[in-house]
Amino acid sequence: MPNQEETINEEMQLLIFSIANEKFACKINQVIEITKMMEITKMPKAPEYIKGVINLRGKVIAVIDLARQLALPSSEQDEETRIIVVDLDDNIVGMLVESASEVMKISEENIEATPAVIESKIDTRYIEGIGRVGEHLFVLLDLNKVFSSEEMESIEEETESMDKATESVDKATEP
Repeated sequence: MPNQEETINEEMQLLIFSIANEKFACKINQVIEITKMMEITKMPKAPEYIKGVINLRGKVIAVIDLARQLALPSSEQDEETRIIVVDLDDNIVGMLVESASEVMKISEENIEATPAVIESKIDTRYIEGIGRVGEHLFVLLDLNKVFSSEEMESIEEETESMDKATESVDKATEP
């Protein structure tokens, strides 16, 4: 019989969220906060997966349309739409999702490998596994692999250019 410490080590905390009416999850230790939808400033010539940027308590953060990045249909934004602010290898990014429903503890034994037939048909580099809780399934994402290094550079550049533009406007309006 495993001792209590081993049982705790086998559990992970996940944030469950929806994209294209499907359930996904990410590890909670990457999540900084979940915020309600707010005004997103569009960036000219930004890649399609970058929705724009937001000003979150004085910090400019790029917002990614996670559905588009995962090649899923984007849904209309409503009162359930959330921006999940995450830390991806020291890059703070907002991810637009349909809703964020719950934080749950799950045993690692309830996470199964992606079935081989699926791996052969779609890009699964960012799928850590398929989680199951009772009859419900969800896709566990490895957020650090959702974006290539080139995409992360592009996100950083967009954020920095908007941040500099904001600083210029702030300096111009100072008394």
